[in-house]
Amino acid sequence: MRRTVFNEDHEAFRETIRDFIEAEVVPVYDEWFAAGQAPRDFYYKLGELGIFGISVPEEFGGAGMDTHKFEAVLYEETARAGVQFGGSGVHVLLALPYLKMLATDEQKKRYLPKFATGEEMWAIAMTEPGTGSDLAGMKTTAKLSEDGTHYVLNGAKTFITGGVHADKVIVCARTAAPTAEDRRHGISLFAVDTKSEGYSVGRKLDKLGLKTSDTAELAFVDVKVPVEDLLGEENKGFYYLGHNLASERWGIAFGAYAQAKAAVRFAKQYVQERTVFGKPVAHFQNTKFELAACQAEVDAAEAVADRATEALDAGELTPAEAASAKLFCTEVAHRVIDRCLQLHGGYGYMNEYPIARLYADNRVNRIYGGTSEIMKSIIAKDMGL
Repeated sequence: MRRTVFNEDHEAFRETIRDFIEAEVVPVYDEWFAAGQAPRDFYYKLGELGIFGISVPEEFGGAGMDTHKFEAVLYEETARAGVQFGGSGVHVLLALPYLKMLATDEQKKRYLPKFATGEEMWAIAMTEPGTGSDLAGMKTTAKLSEDGTHYVLNGAKTFITGGVHADKVIVCARTAAPTAEDRRHGISLFAVDTKSEGYSVGRKLDKLGLKTSDTAELAFVDVKVPVEDLLGEENKGFYYLGHNLASERWGIAFGAYAQAKAAVRFAKQYVQERTVFGKPVAHFQNTKFELAACQAEVDAAEAVADRATEALDAGELTPAEAASAKLFCTEVAHRVIDRCLQLHGGYGYMNEYPIARLYADNRVNRIYGGTSEIMKSIIAKDMGL
């Protein structure tokens, strides 16, 4: 079926990204994998390429394009090559929407030019030890000083993607206690400089997958955050978080679909080259049937992902639709990647093959951004159940 989601500009961008990955990422990716993170200077290259500035307004050094389709191309091309761009995805997909939505003109002048160049990398810190998907249960606090010039931040966060290399972090913290009527009340968002006294990066977490993405624990001990770095209004943070979850879940859904598509590509190539009993593995009917079934699932996931992309760009992607896209695409990816690994036999279990890394990378898709169980709850509520 012919896709209509991308135009000539997107396809030209695809060729640029494909060439960039081949020249700058593939030759050194094994080194990144072993180190557990991409090097910091790689993000400057992404900035020079213009990736970080695509959706940054022109007056702040970006291209000013109000679309997620270039991000979609990135998902497809990195998956196709079996690589990741470190923790940089959070910089654009998660942090930028908050800056565009909440930052004042004065804040945008301070934040966005360095955001676009990669001079300042951003992360977002929501999850805390013991809270997980229950963001309303967060314990990190930010108390306004007596002279009203700054907030004093205390607490801890975990599973923070991009947390090692981050120069700025959007931190979610309690500025007021929850009320009996609304336990989500009292959360605010702050742009915190990682060089601040009392700010520290704890363990770089050893994950099952996404090995090149730096994920860390963060701690705040009496960190002073100037009032000028409050994002949006005080105590409305939970509303802001909910507003941007649709785009985050779209990103996970599209990324999962792209991984499933790549898995079929890897498996098809492998079974055509690998021989068993004197014949290519692709010769056997079971191989053909397995790959055909996987392709059918990928086709369906592509349609869902593309539809969600169009809705997101139009500002019409609802929380329930985003949840449905995430649930469907991540479950498809889980099934497809597992079956494609099986077709590799024992080699599919070796990290030197991209299918093995893809298998590990994909597993978190059904957890972060809200678990599959949370997605089902959102969908059921939208159904009136």
